[in-house]
Amino acid sequence: MRAVRVLQAAGLGVVALALDLTVLTPRRLRVHDVPLAVPGWPAELDGLRVAVVGDVHAGSPWFGLDRVRSIVQRVADVRPDLVLLLGDYMVDVTLGVHHEPADVADALVGLKDVAPVVGVLGNHDWDADGVRVRAAFDAAGLPMLEEEAVPVLDGRLWIAGVGDLWRRKPSVPRALATVPADATVVLLTHNPDVVVKVPPTVPLVLAGHTHGGQVRLFGRVLHTISKRSGNRWSHGWYADDRLYVTSGLGTSKWPIRNVVPEVPVLVLRPA
Repeated sequence: MRAVRVLQAAGLGVVALALDLTVLTPRRLRVHDVPLAVPGWPAELDGLRVAVVGDVHAGSPWFGLDRVRSIVQRVADVRPDLVLLLGDYMVDVTLGVHHEPADVADALVGLKDVAPVVGVLGNHDWDADGVRVRAAFDAAGLPMLEEEAVPVLDGRLWIAGVGDLWRRKPSVPRALATVPADATVVLLTHNPDVVVKVPPTVPLVLAGHTHGGQVRLFGRVLHTISKRSGNRWSHGWYADDRLYVTSGLGTSKWPIRNVVPEVPVLVLRPA
């Protein structure tokens, strides 16, 4: 009888794990403040609140366009000063539903009413025809940067963006070429591996792509995220590299996730 009870408990544990991976955690959402003391951050931007939205993968199971719109509302509720988008808006997952780029952009367009919005494309956006994806987002007023930079917040801050590391040829020097020498700049890259090319004059680099590992066991990522860097940059703040990596929102390849979907709101202060 004891063996039967053990087997029953093991079976229930497997069912609970499967339910968490496929239904419960993918439907969760954590919108949370992340205080960051950033070396070189200017006093005039002390307390700037930046919402970081990454890896939406609209069309993943449990992640339709209505879910995207609800996330936009959650971001609006916390009133950030700036919203930065880090790519992979399009779906690439088993059992996913393909949405047109214009429909995905329309689901995110409400962010414009929250704060200024700037972003970059990710590898799955290029797999879904990056030219069309960028055109749809630009037309919706959600500008996507590639080897370029723009001023925001009345010129008090510059946002630079590079192309995706896997599908394009990102050039950090080209992205920073038009940024004034005395300006504070944040660099956006979908893939965190780009950080090794960023000069120390850039105080903050933001990336997505990793999904925080998407599935973790005892806090450890179960697969190798990057052939270049392994799991060196999976999620969170890497002060020595001036890099913050969001765990993002959706799923890729397989519709499973036990890393809680998130929108971090970085509260930036001088170190």
